[in-house]
Amino acid sequence: MGNVSVVITSYNQNEMIREAVDSVRRQKLRPDAIIVVDDGSTDPASVQVLDELEQADDITVIRQGNAGPSAARNVGIRAARTDCVTVLDGDDRLLPTFLETTVGLLDGDASVVAASGWLRTFGVLDAVVKPTGGTITDFLSRNACPATFTFRRTVWEACGGYDESMRSGFEDWDFCLSLLAAAATAADTTATGQEPRIAIAPEPLIEYRTAPASPNITSMDKRLETMRYLINRHHAAYAAHLTDALLGIEATSIARLNLWERTVREHPALLESQPDSRAFMASPTYGDGGMAAAARLRS
Repeated sequence: MGNVSVVITSYNQNEMIREAVDSVRRQKLRPDAIIVVDDGSTDPASVQVLDELEQADDITVIRQGNAGPSAARNVGIRAARTDCVTVLDGDDRLLPTFLETTVGLLDGDASVVAASGWLRTFGVLDAVVKPTGGTITDFLSRNACPATFTFRRTVWEACGGYDESMRSGFEDWDFCLSLLAAAATAADTTATGQEPRIAIAPEPLIEYRTAPASPNITSMDKRLETMRYLINRHHAAYAAHLTDALLGIEATSIARLNLWERTVREHPALLESQPDSRAFMASPTYGDGGMAAAARLRS
């Protein structure tokens, strides 16, 4: 056993929840507990799967009324009795070395408060996504850790857990900020010389399901609104690292503009075939590098 529990949250996910459980059972490092928290599933097929899982000796199923993913995770983590906890969404899967790798990262470095790995996506997108992790400054302009990760239970307690009022996405980003801020408050960074950080193993450790209606995709519609909430909630961190936060956003903006420019150079027909590209070239944006990019493309 690895002194780690896995909390899987589910809501009307049918056979996908069984796939998530089976991926935990296949781990090279066996967890001490597998806790499935059902957030009020109403679909009969999903309820049937949960009923069957409840009969297994190695699984604890907790059922609650629909309260959102944050509340479901907190309930599962509260039920865990191990030093480390892994959270896993019920429609995703762990690759066999996830627990071994993430628990190893936590055991090997006291400054690491949480750990995860790259994502191998499947469904509508077939790709390897490579989040970078880091200290709190790396998380101010974007989320740098997957929602599936392993963390120290003591830090979850110190930060107050997931924000249960967040039901429209980005609650995992908020939780990472809370974890890092709580760890920084508790740690003597002057003695260790290291800020608390979230470590990412440079290899795919998660199979991440992508679908047009998945919460992580639909939540992008409310990104600006959610960003305002995050900044207000973590105002002290943003104020203390304002330069890093702004430069992080600027770096992302420049990278996306450069990617678009390279793509158009390689495929010039896009300038005429895409209405948005035609509109941009006819009236480039000002003050954000847009006009310079348009001029380069015409030169």
